[in-house]
This record gives sequence, C-alpha cells and structure tokens, in this order.
Amino acid sequence: MTQVEQDNGKEKEKEKEKEQRGVKRPIVPAAIPESVLEPIQSNFIVVIHPGSSTLRIGRAADTLPVGVPHIIARRHKQQGQPHYEDPWLHRDGLNKPESNEQRQNGLKMVDQAIWSKKMSNGARRIPAPPDQVRAYNKQMRPAVLDTNSGVKWTNTSHQPEFLVGEEALYVNPSDCYNVHWPIRRGQFNLHEGPGGSLTAVLADLETIWTYAIQKFLEIPRKDLKYYRCILLIPDIYNRQHVKELINLLLNNIGFSGVVVHQESICATFGSGLSSACVVDVGEQKTSVCCVEDGVSHRNTRLRLAYGGSDVTRCFFWLMQRSGFPYRECQLFNRMDCLLLQQLKETFCHLDQDISGIQDHEFKVRQPDSPALLYQLRQGDEKLQAPMALFYPATFGIVGQKITSLQHRSQGDSEDPHDEHYLLATQSKQEQAAKAIAERKALAKFAGFEVESGTQNTDSAEKSHSHELELGSSQHECLLGANDSEDLPATLMARKTTMSQFEGKALGLDKSILHSIDCCGSDETKKKMYSSILVVGGGLMFHGAQEFLQHRILNKMPPSFRRIVENVEVITRPK
Repeated sequence: MTQVEQDNGKEKEKEKEKEQRGVKRPIVPAAIPESVLEPIQSNFIVVIHPGSSTLRIGRAADTLPVGVPHIIARRHKQQGQPHYEDPWLHRDGLNKPESNEQRQNGLKMVDQAIWSKKMSNGARRIPAPPDQVRAYNKQMRPAVLDTNSGVKWTNTSHQPEFLVGEEALYVNPSDCYNVHWPIRRGQFNLHEGPGGSLTAVLADLETIWTYAIQKFLEIPRKDLKYYRCILLIPDIYNRQHVKELINLLLNNIGFSGVVVHQESICATFGSGLSSACVVDVGEQKTSVCCVEDGVSHRNTRLRLAYGGSDVTRCFFWLMQRSGFPYRECQLFNRMDCLLLQQLKETFCHLDQDISGIQDHEFKVRQPDSPALLYQLRQGDEKLQAPMALFYPATFGIVGQKITSLQHRSQGDSEDPHDEHYLLATQSKQEQAAKAIAERKALAKFAGFEVESGTQNTDSAEKSHSHELELGSSQHECLLGANDSEDLPATLMARKTTMSQFEGKALGLDKSILHSIDCCGSDETKKKMYSSILVVGGGLMFHGAQEFLQHRILNKMPPSFRRIVENVEVITRPK
C-alpha cells in the first residue's frame, strides 16, 4: 500500500468518527425560485408633458397625446373681488424707453440678412414697398358676413369653482373668474399677484391634470393607484420644483409610481435617433441641448426666454406698422391673441423665394359680435417675424434675462444624497474631469459674441477671461476653502462670467453653434452637426428646415466644414 492510499484511508476514518460524534455537516440552503416580474402594460402608464400653453397627456399605448390648453379659471371667493388675468402674449420688458429703438435695430439686421441671402434662382430678393402696403390697408373696412359669429362665451350660470382648458379660454372677462397660466417660459409662473404663490401654482396643476385624466383619458381618480406616470421636464430644471411635482403626482393625485425624463432625451427616442442636438422651439421658451446615446450633456444646455408667442407679438407689431385693418386688436384680449396666433400660423414663412406684395383675407369671430371679413395686403412682414428668432433684438425685450444655463443645485436638507453629498463622495479623477470640463465651458461663455444691436457686454467678459484660468469646479465651490485658497474671488469670477453670458440675447442659430461647441470631443461635435433635431411648434414655418440648415452651414467653424459630410436638420421622425 502506497503512502497516498494510507493518507486517504485515515481521512475517511476521521470523517466516520465525526459523524459518530454528531458533528453536523453544513446544510446547503434550498434554491429559492426567482420571482417573475410581470411586464407593466403600457395601457396603465400615463405620460404627462406640461407646456407653457399646452398640456399634452395620454396613455403610453396611444399614438398621439391629447392637447389641452394649459389654463385654468377660478371663481372669485368674494363678491366685488377685482378681476385678475395672467397675460398671454404680453410680457415684461416691452414698454421700456429703449424697446422701440432695439426693435428697429433688430429689424435692420433682419432686412440685411434677407437681402444678403439669394433666392433659388440666384437673384437678390427685392424688398416690398411698405408705403404701398400701408396705404392699401388703411383704407380697408370690414365686411359683415353674419350678424352672429357662432362663437359663445363659456356658460357659467351654474357657477363652477373652476374651468379648465377650452372652457377657461372662452370664459367671459366680465364673469367673476381669475384666469391663470400655471407655467410660463418653461417654469412655474410665480409672481406677486393673485395665484402666483408656489402653493397656488401646484393647486392649479393638480386641478388641470386631474381634470384632463378624468375627462380625456376616462380614468377615475380612485383608479390612479393602479397606474404609473411618466413626467417630462425641461432640460434646464429647478430641482426643488421637480421634487414638488413628484410629491404632487404620488401623494396628491395618487399615482403608484413616477418616472421623470428630460424633454430632449424623449425627443431623440421618439424620433428614432440615438444622438442629436435637440432644438425645442416652444410657445414661450426655446431650449437647446446635445444628447448622446441617451445622455443629456449638462454643459450644452441652453434655455432662451423667447418662442412662438414672441414671434406672434412681433408679427402683430409689423402688421401695425403696415396699417393692420383690424384696429381694435389688443394684446390683452384673449380672443385677439387667438386670432393673432392663427394669422401667424397661416401667413408666416421662412421661404426666401416667396417675395413681393400679396393680398390675403381673414375672418374675425368673437362672442357677442358679428362675423367680420377683412382684406389685408402684406409684404415682407411674413418673413421678418419668424426671422426674429435669429435676431431676438427685434422682440424689443429690455432688462430681462434671455439666456439661461443649468445652475448648480443649492442642496436639499431633506435629501441625504443631494448634489452636495454626491460631489463630496466623488473620486479625485471625477472631480478633476468635471473641473476641466467646466473651465472649458466657462471660457466659451466668456469668449462668445452675439450680433450687434443686442444686449452684450463683450468688453467686460474679456476683462474676466484671465480669471477663468483660476476657475473653480462645482465641487470646489461646494466643498469649502480646503480645495481652493482663493474661493471667494474664483466664485465671483464664475458667477460674473455666467451672469454676463446669460444677459445676452442669443439668436437660435448662435445658440445651436454654442451648444455643439460645448461638447467634449470633436467626434461628438461632428455627430451633433450631422443630426440637428428640431421639435416644438414654434418653428413650424414653411421653409424653416432649409433656412436653418443654411444658417448653420454659413456660421459653423471652418474646421468642421471640411470634416462634416452633411449638416442635417431633422423636423420629422425617422
């Protein structure tokens, strides 16, 4: 018998002795069957996309959402209470002494741009004579089509507590109701007037959303505990406001779960794209953001405080200059605002080949008034108004912040894992990478120029450019003086640079170029130039796709013109 066989025999004897002594062997736990997760049916998912003027809502299984005017009218609590109504087309900063001069300067730049771009036949576009247009319009008088317009005010004889959507839009101003738009320019409509507190805005949103779910989706409120919700938020968002919305959906409205998505990421997904520079031109704000493989790059996000309603107001100003025959039209009248929106959507375009004087007609139908038919002659106004998106000085907005960036969250005392915690627990490599990325972005903010005639402070920015080399990353500003000895000066330089950049009135094309320029690598920039996705209703003009493509091609850096095979502007899903 070999030595190995002897050792094996001894080990077997020892095991038998242990069994006789009662030594227990380790028990292998029984295999636990994995729980099978049932897939969530898309019919039980509600998608909510709250806009400044329209609420889009529907089931995830629906082909198209339901569009509801995002407006509510609330009955006065006391008799004799003064009437209050949030403005629709009007906004702050329009009646300043410098507003008219700024409009005129912007219009000169628009006219110069129209003349410089040749038509498809190679000829220059000849401006329409404004005096001839004005003389014709001033002598026009309306024709009565019918003594009854067929449009009625909302019936409030039963005195409902609130009215939502179309009913609120057509509530009589003489009735005892205050009218509110809870979201303006992509943010909560917080102000010092009635209904302007955070509590009031959240109550309005809860009422509108619940009403829309029950009426249009036919889901009883008591059954919402079986449904989940997808909430779309802007690319540049207020973290505290998002928290309030989630609390509203879960605790007040009663959904069983909520997922929050950014608009730009959903836009790329819905269009069948993995990466794109998303340009969302809405009713009251425009946002630009670069999305790569489902990730929104923070440094590329821009929000511009103008949109389709500003184009409508600019179109009204241009028509007034050319003798608009409907002289009773007012920006503070809801029915007139609806008419102006309709005229803009019908007449405005971005096609250089449409030139000369053209005759049109439009109808005015208002409650308690006869139906009227007006003749209207127009020249370049139809092209000048949409071009204000590229020359925002034409809007005449003075003293208001036009451009906004994604600011750092101030932290949340109720959230143990807020941004302060995440930044404090990052690795040194991640902190260094963020610091480099932010310094590059701030340097681009400082060196970026806009068209003459807009609100710019280029000389002040250049004086701060050397301070940016000492710039601090977000984590340095949060962690304290241990990481930066000169923290106050650095923080002030960062704040000054960002506030100066936000004070500029960037045009749409320059905003797109700036957003793409903030991407981290040339490969990503090339990808973005090749896929510019335009969404939203504010740029749905005839010829907009070709016009924007021409502007980007002419203004993009020469180094990319050689390597980018094709600048593609996408306006429809692939």
